[in-house]
Amino acid sequence: MARRWWTFPLLLVSALAPSFSLADLAFENTAIVRTIELGGSLVHVSTTYAVKALEPGQSTYQIAISKDERAKTSWLEVKVKGRTTPLELSEDESSTEHLLSVSLPKALGVNGTLNLVLETVQTHATHPFPEQATQKEPQLLKYTTDLFTSSPYTTLVQRTKIKSLAPNVISYTTPHDVDSFARDGTVTRSGGTITYGPYHDTQTDADFMAKYQQPISVHYSFDHPVLEIETLRRTAEISHWGSNLNIEDKIHLHNAGPALKGHFSRLEYQSQNYHRKQSPHILSDFALHLPPGVTNAYFYDQNGNVSTSHLRAAPSVAKGSKAIQYSVLELRPRYPVLGGWNYSYTIGFDTPLQDSVGYDAKNGVYMVGVPVMTNIAGTVVNDAEVKIILPEGATYVEFVSPFPALSSSMSTHISYLDTTGRPAVTFTYKDLTYKHTGIIYVSYQVPLSAHLKKAMSVGAAFFSLFAFAFMARRVDLKLHKK
Repeated sequence: MARRWWTFPLLLVSALAPSFSLADLAFENTAIVRTIELGGSLVHVSTTYAVKALEPGQSTYQIAISKDERAKTSWLEVKVKGRTTPLELSEDESSTEHLLSVSLPKALGVNGTLNLVLETVQTHATHPFPEQATQKEPQLLKYTTDLFTSSPYTTLVQRTKIKSLAPNVISYTTPHDVDSFARDGTVTRSGGTITYGPYHDTQTDADFMAKYQQPISVHYSFDHPVLEIETLRRTAEISHWGSNLNIEDKIHLHNAGPALKGHFSRLEYQSQNYHRKQSPHILSDFALHLPPGVTNAYFYDQNGNVSTSHLRAAPSVAKGSKAIQYSVLELRPRYPVLGGWNYSYTIGFDTPLQDSVGYDAKNGVYMVGVPVMTNIAGTVVNDAEVKIILPEGATYVEFVSPFPALSSSMSTHISYLDTTGRPAVTFTYKDLTYKHTGIIYVSYQVPLSAHLKKAMSVGAAFFSLFAFAFMARRVDLKLHKK
């Protein structure tokens, strides 16, 4: 279940005490292991709960999420360890308990055990530190989280592992006043992995959390650009007459890494490229995975066409078949995008309509699938709008989003040679990640009269043009003497 958590309230302290006292009798956490994989714009967190039931017939387990984690989480999912099907989640957003209720696949009896895995993707969870860097300096980021994983149940042992892709960890926090819970040291480091704990017998009451809960930070090196898409405006236009699906993306890209200190040196940039030692906070090129059968790809910015792109198109596959390979569009911006810099551009491409649209001849219903976005690796989309333009005359329009949208609306899009305009469905989203690359499905009907309307309007336009030309030839514009 994908969900955006920007409206949820604050930290689990005194407000949680009443609900925790009721919940902590049902289960016991024999172990909690939280693994945090550090990145740039995105941070992946996986928390495993080893659950033991203390009372019979327990079918609902509650997970607590702190204030800070809620503010940063754009996607979450709970599964039984080793299984692929997500479990059903529910929460009362009007409450102040900050609890997720997880429906277990079957009720647990006394001493029954189960391993649950909570996976989340956090956005905007890191920040450059220092905030400025020259072209030659490394890119350093800082990440902060809570020391203890909160839970409404007593936890026998818990630990937190924070992993950096590079072993170059500059510094990390050493917790204080927790020696009584740590039997093997409060924190250890092995390469790029920082391990806090194990901590034993952590309690659920508000006094414990207020006294011992504390922030921990990791200062680390990151060797890739920290990218954010400030705005994405995707338009997908369906043409039955042209048997084509055109997708166009208008993108405002922002490099959220450390801002450039001083001036930009083209000589230094070329020298780094020559020696293959380019600074990690400089974006010089990137690649997009597009559907098979892509044609007519284009790439332009505010100054015009950008010729520094290359498309490796994969052959089209039949609808419903699994693609063995994808088309790859390699893009090189007009200029290198350094930390704090922006780049606005537009890309577009065509795909065969039969690859995306199915037809139910019995009911006369078309079904089209349009991807929410084309993912750029490690990038968060802050604000997205997806507009799907249907053929003129389409009726009985229904749609399904792969995850809840902020809003969805119907409108009319007017294009050339249209008479009444085309129905359009628009979706808006926030904080999209690689976990949100799903498909929007739209079903509609197009009566025969609507199919013929386009041909009639084109014929009428040509007839009017020829009639005007015919009449114009009969007009005598010469000057005659009296």
